[in-house]
Amino acid sequence: MNTRSLTYVHDPMCSWCWAFRPVWEQVVQGLPEGIRVRRLLGGLAPDSDQPMPMELQATLQQTWRAIQQRVPGTRFDFEFWQRCKPRRSTYPACRSVIAARNQGVEFEEPMILAIQQAYYLQARNPSDDNTLIGLSSDLGLDSDRFSEELHAPATQEALEREMGLGLRLGARDFPSLVFESGGNARVLRYDYLDPGVVLEQLA
Repeated sequence: MNTRSLTYVHDPMCSWCWAFRPVWEQVVQGLPEGIRVRRLLGGLAPDSDQPMPMELQATLQQTWRAIQQRVPGTRFDFEFWQRCKPRRSTYPACRSVIAARNQGVEFEEPMILAIQQAYYLQARNPSDDNTLIGLSSDLGLDSDRFSEELHAPATQEALEREMGLGLRLGARDFPSLVFESGGNARVLRYDYLDPGVVLEQLA
């Protein structure tokens, strides 16, 4: 039997992944029968307690503006840059997706969305443990267990496995889409406005 899968390689704090979210949801809804979906965390930036340099803050704000030009309708709350203390650190957010998934696969996608909404719409910092633990509570997770697993070595090891698998599949950017069929893997083209670009390659 030919197993077919579509792998989505992403980081919950990747602004381009946020911009791609509406099209990704349409791709999932429109998939041909028999293709299973999985998500892999890419891990954009390792743990850091250092403030983000002002130059990098300015660059990321420019990226947000560029996304709004290229993908109309994508919303960002620029108050984040005044209200929070930005750090170049996305591993905590990635590990939180794993910690949520550990309590049930049905919590994976809601945690990803909660992180994105907190970061991009509510000016809350998903690099901070208290933000992530608060989101876990909002989702009805066991927050004590979540808090323990957030920095557990096993959770970091799971993240590193996912990052390594994404690289082996050829994912070099976020987001990346990889279609696997019959033992072969290929990275798909996609468009930030048109789910048909992906779906046509799967037809």
